Amino acid sequence: MPFLFWNWKSGKRDLSTKIFNTAKMEKIPILKMGQFLLVTIQIDLYDRLALNLEADLIQMVRKTEAKGVLIDISAVTIVDSFMGRIIGNIANMCKIMDAETIVVGMQPAVAITLVELGLPLTGVHTALNVERGMELLRKKILFNGKETVASDTDYTLDSSE
Repeated sequence: MPFLFWNWKSGKRDLSTKIFNTAKMEKIPILKMGQFLLVTIQIDLYDRLALNLEADLIQMVRKTEAKGVLIDISAVTIVDSFMGRIIGNIANMCKIMDAETIVVGMQPAVAITLVELGLPLTGVHTALNVERGMELLRKKILFNGKETVASDTDYTLDSSE
C-alpha cells in the first residue's frame, strides 16, 4: 500500500512503499526434523503474521508429508481469542492432513487467558517443553501405526514411563 512521504532532499513528496514491504517479508521459521516440523515462535504474533504462519505451516505439512508438528510458544506472552483460534485451526488442519500437532512451552498466564476466553483448544495436545513434546509426537505416531518399528521394543502411551 503506497504512502506519500516528504523527501527532505528534493523538497517534494514521494510515493514510497519501502517501509511497509519489510512487514510483508517477516515469517516464522519452520524447520524439518525427520518426520516432524518444528515451529518456534519467538515473538508475540500479530494477526497477519499468525495467518501467514497458518498458511505456511499447512503448505509445509503437505510438501514434506510431515507426520507431526511441534509448535513452541514458550516466548509468547500475549494471546487473544484470534491467536487461540489460529492454534486450534492449525491443529485441526494438520489432523486432516494426517499429522499430529503438539503445542509446547505454554506459559501459565497464556493458559489462564485461553481458559478465561473460553477457548478449550479441543484437539490441541500440549507438553511442558520441546523434549517432552517430541517424545509425545513419537509415541502418538507409533501408537497410531503410522510408522513401523524395527525393534521388539514395546511402545505404549502409558503415563508411567
